[in-house]
Amino acid sequence: MTEVRPTAAASASLWERDEEVAAVTRAVDALCADRSSSGSLLVFRGEAGLGKTALLAETRRIAEARGCTVWSARGGETLRSVPFNVVRQLLQPALVSMLPEEAREYLGDWYGIAGPALGIADPGERQADPQGVCDGLVAAVRRLAQREWPLVLLIDDVHWADQETLRWLAAFAERLAELPVLLVVARRPGEVTGDGARHLDAVAAAAQAPTATLSALTPEATAGLTRATLGPGADAPFCREVWAVTGGNPYETVELLAKVQDSELEPVEAQAGELRALNRSARGGGLVARLEQLGIDATRFAWAAAILGTGITIDLVARLATLDHDDAVRCADLLRTARILTDPDPGAARTTDHGDLEFVHPLIATAVYNSIPDALRRAMHGIAAQLVTDSGLGAAAASRHLLQVHPDDDQELVAQLREAAREHLAVGAPDAARRCLERALEEPPLPEARARVLYELGCATLLTAPATTIGHLRTALGMPGLDGEQRVDAVFRLSPALLHNDQLEEAVRTVEAEAARLPEGPARLRLQAVQYMWEGIHAGETATPGRSERLRELAATCTGRDNAERALLILRGFDAMTHGENAEEVAELCDRALVNGRLAPDWAGRTPTGAWSC
Repeated sequence: MTEVRPTAAASASLWERDEEVAAVTRAVDALCADRSSSGSLLVFRGEAGLGKTALLAETRRIAEARGCTVWSARGGETLRSVPFNVVRQLLQPALVSMLPEEAREYLGDWYGIAGPALGIADPGERQADPQGVCDGLVAAVRRLAQREWPLVLLIDDVHWADQETLRWLAAFAERLAELPVLLVVARRPGEVTGDGARHLDAVAAAAQAPTATLSALTPEATAGLTRATLGPGADAPFCREVWAVTGGNPYETVELLAKVQDSELEPVEAQAGELRALNRSARGGGLVARLEQLGIDATRFAWAAAILGTGITIDLVARLATLDHDDAVRCADLLRTARILTDPDPGAARTTDHGDLEFVHPLIATAVYNSIPDALRRAMHGIAAQLVTDSGLGAAAASRHLLQVHPDDDQELVAQLREAAREHLAVGAPDAARRCLERALEEPPLPEARARVLYELGCATLLTAPATTIGHLRTALGMPGLDGEQRVDAVFRLSPALLHNDQLEEAVRTVEAEAARLPEGPARLRLQAVQYMWEGIHAGETATPGRSERLRELAATCTGRDNAERALLILRGFDAMTHGENAEEVAELCDRALVNGRLAPDWAGRTPTGAWSC
């Protein structure tokens, strides 16, 4: 391929990117060659401003020119706490464009599992299994890829993606060879730790080609860009100083050259000393000072936009910044002119003042967000949470703002965070639920509610962090406020956490002691079923004295009317089989544990050590 050298500042980030563009072109051509083509993955890595976004834009241009369907998404620094945010950006538009029946048909059995995570189906009342949701999302893309071939997926700033998206992305990348899809992701080095870093490492390992690490522009490229922007009269010392000031960073170079044009500075050696001061105004404190020069209204507008992070509309920003509509429109125009905000599609004519806006670059968004005084920033997040709630989007959508509000003994906030946690658990996002409940404890909740918040926190962490779960549930059980079914459920959930923490004997004794406190009835049967199950595991080859006899007597009273009785019948049937008892009696016990010859509907896909509910 013969690469055309960029000749305008607008394409600055593609200077000296011939190899990367060639790799994209080869990957797109391979995808388009045959519907049965294997999928491929390209990873671009580079510091802020080195042109990752421009490369993804060029990938879109190349792909669309060859008739590909292109879906894109972008992580956001202030949006990492929003579960499934990036994968929703990627897939939701295509799914929402379908009729509900069509979406159900394409997702099939996965609709009820992946649909809530994608925001196209209402979540159930039970806690969704995160691994099942992840598998459902992989299956969803698999089916959509067959429908939309050739399909190209672009994810920018993946280092800021939410944990749930990163988990899906790692699983999807491992299966990419089976799908006719091109996946291109861009990220900064570092930025991610823990599970997120592990997931991104898995993504990089799945790429057929090594990660492409972008480098800064050379002095020669910077000189070419300078002359393309300011004219051929820019002399060599001036061009060299542009490179020295910006370090060859394409974004900073473009911004600096724009300021040179605005200031009508002559591009000659005698004026080169002015470049450093101009460059400082484009970043960090200099950017903030430039923003302040636009006036308090424009500053408030930019702050509100930074708080929102996404879905930035003039109307919504005006409400958050307490500006009237005309002033908000004026501020938006000022910020566009100052290259702080821009329209997502600058080439399209604006026909309304209600369209979305975005920051010109994440560096600007970060600088503006960090410039907001701490107390004001927290207060604005509180207002933003109320705006989201008033719009009917629910507590989970507002939770990223609620997490940032200053603790102030607000019981309504505690209730909102608990509701958000329930919504997160229902779509398979326990990490997001955990963050909400941990924040609720900081408020703090009233003493009579604290035990229930700790119980809910234990449910959110459950087996992902057994020791933490044990601590939360034990504390909750030792406090007033946890009674009835919740207390039984807390003990029920505590026992598998102990089991996973290599405390098997204590798991048995915990449920045994709690069952002994309860009167005859379903709650006691539920704990007895768990006790006998853990005893069976704990005993191994050595039978617990009298266990089989006690189990036989208890199962004799069971008809299979609820899950506790069904569990006991299954345990009794298994015990009878292992002791060589009458086969017909074993079969009869198992039949009594079924509903119309099948497992009870609410047992489907559940395991005793996970979200099993007997």
